[in-house]
Amino acid sequence: MLVEAALFLVGLAALVAGADRAVTAAGDLALYYGVSPFFVGVTLVSIGTSIPEMVTSVYAAYYDAGDLVVGNIVGSETAQITLAIGVVALVAPFVTPRRNVLVYGSAMILAMIIMLLTLDDGVVGRSEGFLMMLAYAQFVYTLYTNEGGEEIADEVLEEPRAPREVVPWIVGGLVLVVVGGQIMVTNGVALARLAGLPEYLIGLLTGLGTTLPEIMVAGIAAHEGQGGISVGAILGSNITDPVFSLGVGALFFDVVVEDVGALTPSLVYMLVASILVLGLFYWREGIDRRAAVVCLLLYLPTFVLV
Repeated sequence: MLVEAALFLVGLAALVAGADRAVTAAGDLALYYGVSPFFVGVTLVSIGTSIPEMVTSVYAAYYDAGDLVVGNIVGSETAQITLAIGVVALVAPFVTPRRNVLVYGSAMILAMIIMLLTLDDGVVGRSEGFLMMLAYAQFVYTLYTNEGGEEIADEVLEEPRAPREVVPWIVGGLVLVVVGGQIMVTNGVALARLAGLPEYLIGLLTGLGTTLPEIMVAGIAAHEGQGGISVGAILGSNITDPVFSLGVGALFFDVVVEDVGALTPSLVYMLVASILVLGLFYWREGIDRRAAVVCLLLYLPTFVLV
């Protein structure tokens, strides 16, 4: 069991590191060829930061581990909207225009509701997966045409590098993603069965694991006075995961959940916690240190509800 646990962590680390390298390099390449930073931000960056969840979704669906797929997305969603925002705001409080909260927040809540509805019968089929991806494409189009993604665009590096410098990073990053994802999922499933743990719990831990590096980087940036992480980047990722990441897995293989009723409490809590945090954002036009403590406390029930 120790071997499986170690390999699970190695796979998770490779998956996160590979995704980060590939997304950053791809952003540089797009900017080099004249693609606007705004468009790169609302498409490549917002989707690319969810690569770990997408890869996990595809592999877990292939290995008939639907509970792990859903757990991974719920774990990532809940950690980002509570833990990530709380940590960054505790280091450096930030202000957010109410319009941005409405644009990103309403889309995020809608994405979560779509996810809950598709999971109602315990199976997310290919047709549903395709429709979920179309729903996300519509959001990106709406965001782009209404110029609502400036915050995500800010995540793109300003100094693009030449193709010969970034292409090896893209290829190497994708290799790490593919290999790391396979190692993580297979050993995560094996670990759950050997230890007698629910695959859904392993998925929740995976979601937290894919979010921790972002939290650390954002916390350091906030401490150094660089603004931390933008609300658009966090909420944009939380729009991507429920529909696009889950839809990608279902597009390749049906995502089957063994007991939807057992997962319902944490799914509903993900939605409730998100609404509460968005309410704080809108009411206070940002998150100060007091609100940050509330966000951190909202993360605690996540594993209790499993």
